[in-house]
Amino acid sequence: MLKQNLQQKLLQKLSPQQIQFIKLLQVPTVSLDTRIKEELEENPALEDMSLTNINEPEEQYPDRDPDDDNYDSDHEGGEMDEFNIDDYLQDDSVNDYGSRYDNNGDDDDDRKEIPIAVQSSFFENLQAQLDLLPLSDHDFAIGRQIIGSLDDDGYLRRPIMSLTDDLAFSQNVMAEDEEVEDMLKVIQSFDPPGVGARTLQECLLIQLRRKDANDPIIKKAILVVEHYLEEFTRKHYDKLEKSLNMNSDELRGVVNEILKLNPKPGDSNEVSTKQMQVIPDFHIKNNDGVLILTLNSKNAPELKVSRSYQEMFQHYDKASQKDKKLKEAVQFVKQKLDSAKWFIDAIKQRQQTLLKTMNAIMQYQYDFFLTGDDKNLKPMILKDIADRIGMDISTVSRVANSKYVQTEHGTFLLKSFFSEAIQTESGEEVSNKEVKKILEEHIGKEDKRHPLADEKLTEILKEAGYNIARRTVAKYREQMNIPVARLRKEL
Repeated sequence: MLKQNLQQKLLQKLSPQQIQFIKLLQVPTVSLDTRIKEELEENPALEDMSLTNINEPEEQYPDRDPDDDNYDSDHEGGEMDEFNIDDYLQDDSVNDYGSRYDNNGDDDDDRKEIPIAVQSSFFENLQAQLDLLPLSDHDFAIGRQIIGSLDDDGYLRRPIMSLTDDLAFSQNVMAEDEEVEDMLKVIQSFDPPGVGARTLQECLLIQLRRKDANDPIIKKAILVVEHYLEEFTRKHYDKLEKSLNMNSDELRGVVNEILKLNPKPGDSNEVSTKQMQVIPDFHIKNNDGVLILTLNSKNAPELKVSRSYQEMFQHYDKASQKDKKLKEAVQFVKQKLDSAKWFIDAIKQRQQTLLKTMNAIMQYQYDFFLTGDDKNLKPMILKDIADRIGMDISTVSRVANSKYVQTEHGTFLLKSFFSEAIQTESGEEVSNKEVKKILEEHIGKEDKRHPLADEKLTEILKEAGYNIARRTVAKYREQMNIPVARLRKEL
């Protein structure tokens, strides 16, 4: 039996402009240039004033495909009489960006980017070592396949049988599993030591076996890794002393030797290439106790609507006869002009939102920005800032999760200024970051032979006036990536 129901739903649909703004708001400064260049390439009606030379004729973008358009085409050609060219005309002498968000003398020289040193990659280094060996073409092909199959940590995590199949199908090289295994042993003799291992245990053993085989400490270290690796990783040192008949001094020497080894040999040459460059979105300067906030100039591009497209639109609009072809041309030009105008408005809105949000955070955490002391951080949640600036929590979240501020005390992700409140015995509310700082300090100066358990840390905090539960202490410790007391133990 069929039934008919009448339901009323409240739906909120975002306009294309709102979606564009939200996407731009999430883009970090380091990626904003790329995003703007993409828009400039896609839309010939948009221009970057900083790149425009007034002595050169304006480019007409003849190679652009009119069908390459991501915006609505709902308007029909018959509506072109409603177009108003004044909506798009701008005074080229007015800079809507630089004058409004001037850096107040914030010299770019203070923020020079640090270049990354050019160096050979991990895989190029291994290939260079392979090139030096007197190998047959057959063995060379196997060695190259093995190197190409290593992961970024320097491990071979694929089965030998898979490598044999790859050689046969992709390179027409017929090899036996034993030949691949033999060639893997050759790769394992390369630098950095431990490369080509299939497990952590094999990686550590390769490194130990390249040391002095007559050293009794090395012999015992090999024995520990070979037969007691789990006990070692869990720091069950008493079991190791008993099983290997060692005293504490001998075990200390063995443990120190193993800790010198590199569990990820592939990382040794890749450190600099994996570091992501952070370009701050804001700068805060302390001018004799008065904080001055500026927006990074990279966030303020000098964009404008193309004058040639404005004139083209004006010419089409004044045409006495408007056939179908002309209507299509007018529609295309209008879409590009709309698109350029929306993008410029979204960039402006992005700047205003960034400044508004960061200014509210700076005012809220004024004492911290003056001193740089974590203990001066007030409890602050997203709603506190959202209420101050009259914006949605999700907007504040998008800014906080992807933007950085440079201060005289360091460069910080905005998200790091948000924290929950903890109430002290006196009834005062403090940031949980203050509690974490105290935990970090006590763990940092603990006796590593007898590290502080969570119960003891809870007692220390209670004595300092912070009445929190042991499970909360454990949660904060885990958030700071600090292991439990047993795993912090040293001999």
